[in-house]
Amino acid sequence: MVAAATLELEHMLYQQGYRLIAGLDEAGRGAWAGPVVAAAVILPLERPDLSHLLDGICDSKQLAPPVRVRLAQHIRDVALAIGIGVGAPALIDREGIVPATRHAMTQALRRLRITPEALVLDYVRLPHVQLPQYVRPHADALHLCVAAASIIAKVTRDHLMGLLAQRYPGYGFAEHKGYGTPDHRRLLVQQGITPIHRRSFAPVRTLAEQPGFRAQLDEFDNQEDTG
Repeated sequence: MVAAATLELEHMLYQQGYRLIAGLDEAGRGAWAGPVVAAAVILPLERPDLSHLLDGICDSKQLAPPVRVRLAQHIRDVALAIGIGVGAPALIDREGIVPATRHAMTQALRRLRITPEALVLDYVRLPHVQLPQYVRPHADALHLCVAAASIIAKVTRDHLMGLLAQRYPGYGFAEHKGYGTPDHRRLLVQQGITPIHRRSFAPVRTLAEQPGFRAQLDEFDNQEDTG
């Protein structure tokens, strides 16, 4: 049975005077294709029934897709504010996955309709954000605000990958969401690289270095420039 995240850290910070605490998390860091997506969630910590309202919220990776979708809507109904940020594949290739993740998280913060007073994050610190930051390993499994952010980020990214599957049919993006599954690897070898593949990631880069695919990449780049 999956253990639900708790409000222990959030309530401790609340007692220290931080009333608006944003939990942040991302989805898609390890994928071979598609963006990295971050979410920031501010919960109404003053509500005594908050734990009951968000019962079952935990690390998104531990939940079945239909459960994530249902809980994401519940989080949207309860949260004070939600912000979403995206790091595109081109940004990932240009700057690296960690800077792209920080970009997405910073964008998510900027899109909150309420300014937070403190942040709780899973591993990744935001050095250019001038707010108190509490970075905890496995925060998405332990702290409710981060678990909520992980669900919102995952559901949002899954939806984006479904839309990208329509734009780039035949790659199975709606099923594997851009991750390195055997089917994705097979289709990548058979059909080549799309503009949403992360060319800096080793499996994609190895294929991109093959002469036959170099011309294909140049053609994709020209289409993107003129499209």
